[in-house]
Amino acid sequence: MGMERIAAMLEIKNIQKIYEHQLLLKGISFQVKQGETVCLLGPSGSGKSTLLRIIAGLEYPDGGDILWEGQKINSVPVHKRQFGLMFQDYALFPHRNVADNVAFGLRMQGLKKEEIEERVRTALKQVGMEAFAHRRVTDLSGGEQQRVALARALVPRPRLLMLDEPLGALDRALREQLTGEIRSLLHHTEIPAIYVTHDQEEAFTVADSLVLLSDGRVIQMGAPDEIYNNPGSRWVANFLGMKNFLKGKVISQHPLTLETRYGMMKSSYSRCGNLGVGEETELLLRSSGARVVPLEDANCGTNCLEGVVEDVVFQGENYRVIIVCGEKDHFQINLENRPDVGDRIRLEFEAESILCLE
Repeated sequence: MGMERIAAMLEIKNIQKIYEHQLLLKGISFQVKQGETVCLLGPSGSGKSTLLRIIAGLEYPDGGDILWEGQKINSVPVHKRQFGLMFQDYALFPHRNVADNVAFGLRMQGLKKEEIEERVRTALKQVGMEAFAHRRVTDLSGGEQQRVALARALVPRPRLLMLDEPLGALDRALREQLTGEIRSLLHHTEIPAIYVTHDQEEAFTVADSLVLLSDGRVIQMGAPDEIYNNPGSRWVANFLGMKNFLKGKVISQHPLTLETRYGMMKSSYSRCGNLGVGEETELLLRSSGARVVPLEDANCGTNCLEGVVEDVVFQGENYRVIIVCGEKDHFQINLENRPDVGDRIRLEFEAESILCLE
């Protein structure tokens, strides 16, 4: 595709929704391009599923527009939108076998038997369930049922595929496996998709683009690595599992140096360059950006923290270490070598790992 601009297939413009006299969705806007998977990520109650139902046509917005290829579709009924929708509870018919479950919607459309059989065979092959066509769905595992539900959503050849917490009922190991399979399938079919989840690891695996929601608002949008590397606020950083926050005041801009209660911190983070001398900000210290230095190291004058190890958790490739600085400040870091609980250690943070938040 090169550098050419990819037109949006779906455009959500300033969507609002009122529920029990309260504004539930507060002006949400984003786009989905051809072949792109956009993930709506946020905590429970942030408005993700309600927004998905509005896009599907199951609910009507109280403000804003839904456009498909530039045409407003607010009043277009569900069955005419040609969007595929898959929920967490797969809603399979227990008295039908796998093939009949997948074929159900096609039969409702009145397609010929030969075309239905060919489409069902293709859809089951896409999800790796071709050999299970005549199996009863009640004899399938949770992961297998999920694949059947996905095949059923794909078989009508939807213009847009929407998945609402599709893996929420599965255990962690199976979720990780199926997340990768769904990502590959979406990229292979090039169907534009909206994927709803509250699980950040799932979102980072599946999404080409993230829309981070909280309290019915878009907090931040962008590629997964952009949002992770440049969280725009403490809320975003905290939601993504980052825990090390520290207030600082700018005392110099070149190089950018900030005064904190634990000494001077220098940052090379570009967003901090907008701050003037004397201005205060909140710093994020990345947990992977620290190294242990000797307590007697006199050269550790900036970007240093000293504290007592409170907890150590083995994570496979490294250790997650919680240290307490001062009287009550807790910082979480990742270290290759395991310290002992109760050890006093000194940490030095790389300038690139110190970020300024809004």
